[in-house]
Amino acid sequence: MPDGQMNFKDEIQLVVFSVGKEEYGLDISQVQEINRLLPITRVPRAPACIEGVINLRGDVVPVMNLHSRLGLGMRTDTDRTRIVITQVQGISVGLIVDEVLEVLSLRSSTIEPPAMTGISNTGYLQGIGKIEGRLLLLLDLVSLLDLKESDETVA
Repeated sequence: MPDGQMNFKDEIQLVVFSVGKEEYGLDISQVQEINRLLPITRVPRAPACIEGVINLRGDVVPVMNLHSRLGLGMRTDTDRTRIVITQVQGISVGLIVDEVLEVLSLRSSTIEPPAMTGISNTGYLQGIGKIEGRLLLLLDLVSLLDLKESDETVA
């Protein structure tokens, strides 16, 4: 299984977080740690969704604003705002989320592929999970972090 690809076995464990009004999930194997919002150093000419970089115990880690990347407007920081440190293809990247909600197990039989929903332009989604009347948007970390087709850089 390539790094960053979710493996839908009988059951997967997810870190669930909110961005805007929606709930998203990442395979727990892709999450290194969860931190409070740390001071972020801006990087000139970085893509607009890249807030900058943080110093994480001596390592420089780029940080992505998921509100911007997912087209959800401006982010409002609260005491619940977190940076989820992920790792994909050997690279650590922080994702700014509104709140980390829980870690849960989801049966693969409750996950629909995005194409089956009839929604187009779902490149960042691995699938949509259904649990207890809720829908979880399962992010494809590799696609999410691919900035080639991403928004323009900021000066």
